Amino acid sequence: MSEAIAEEAYEFLRAHLMGRIRFDGDRVDIKVAPTPSGHLVASVMVSMLRSVDVVLELPDDGDDSLELQVTLEQIEENGPDGALCDRWCIYHGEAPDVRWARIQIDAARYKGYFVDGQALMRENPFAAQEGALCKELNAHCREGVMRAAEATGAHRLIDPKVVGVDPWGIDARGQIGIARIPATPPFASPEEVPARFGR
Repeated sequence: MSEAIAEEAYEFLRAHLMGRIRFDGDRVDIKVAPTPSGHLVASVMVSMLRSVDVVLELPDDGDDSLELQVTLEQIEENGPDGALCDRWCIYHGEAPDVRWARIQIDAARYKGYFVDGQALMRENPFAAQEGALCKELNAHCREGVMRAAEATGAHRLIDPKVVGVDPWGIDARGQIGIARIPATPPFASPEEVPARFGR
């Protein structure tokens, strides 16, 4: 596996936070959100948590999709990991299920290549500043965010709300889903983020 393929797979993952989850012969729609540790988090059914063979298909099971072999760990909304559940709701809105899971990526398949799961689980070094950065971008950089989203070929964002920031890009929630706006080159520091969007 080349580093370039791993990088491309990571960018694809961050641009596709909605897909399907396959478990015990079933396949259902699912939405995931990234966490500061590099895991994903999702609202899940009990049967998903009990399954030992779980695969995420992002965005579907097509030839150009990303297939992730994953392990689900149940977390509690009112427990020490409750902030992760809140994070999912900030990304996607009201949760469809009452159970929650932190999702570890064990391995992936992308464009015929196998990718090590650890290559897709990047810790966010901007995590401590992320909330303040989102607020600043939403208050002062909305036009810049909209222009950047359109430049990537993403759908036009109407009334976007930035919900995630990391060195490799930002996540903006629009009326029809999450748009990933990659940072090229990556942000060198948290202070560079608002400057890149016209602040």
